Amino acid sequence: MPSSLSVSLVLFFIVTNIHCFSLSFSTAYQIPSTKNQDGILAESPIAPNQNVLQKHAAFFDRNHDGIIYPAETFKGFRALGFGVMLSTVAANFINAGLSQITRPGKPRSILFPIEVKNIQLGKHGSDSGVYDTEGRFVASKFEELFSKHAKKNPNALTFDELMEMVKSNRVPKDYKGWLASYVEWKILYVLAKDKDGLLTKESVRSVYDGSLFEQKEKEHSGKKTDEITSI
Repeated sequence: MPSSLSVSLVLFFIVTNIHCFSLSFSTAYQIPSTKNQDGILAESPIAPNQNVLQKHAAFFDRNHDGIIYPAETFKGFRALGFGVMLSTVAANFINAGLSQITRPGKPRSILFPIEVKNIQLGKHGSDSGVYDTEGRFVASKFEELFSKHAKKNPNALTFDELMEMVKSNRVPKDYKGWLASYVEWKILYVLAKDKDGLLTKESVRSVYDGSLFEQKEKEHSGKKTDEITSI
């Protein structure tokens, strides 16, 4: 994993969620039971008619109960092939940043659960606008990513073009949104770039509904299997 990405994640974590360090590792990463970690049954499983943003987030709901705990976010990143340190930092800042926002009207929980059904409430500023405020996919905004920024190849973005796109979406003085957007797209680039260093239109589209995550998990699992069988 490039050191700049790890540094960016750590910086974002410090800027937005410094209080999360008070969690003990043993508490934050205990495995959820069939009940959620507040000791009650989940209000409702993920509905079959999820919006696109819910599908994107549901990859990290490893036990499919509609609630994502830091342990599940950690496992999701590990399933994608990221290292322990980056997965730990990502799990902490994602859950600390989104937990209270996605649980409106509920008391704070030191276990930082995220409710998938309310994930659209966690949209940050300075983003691409491909998700609307209801978590739905906006095709025109998706096409705009490539029509405006894919200059060398109409169906793919170079890293420089990607960073140009991130900068063009910045809202003045929205520093938290700037950093969140940068980290998200940097992770996506590392995860999904092809052998030529391009982020293809197909890959970007598939990340929005989470299908890229499923694909990458299978690829990573296959690599681990190959390593085991080759010993």
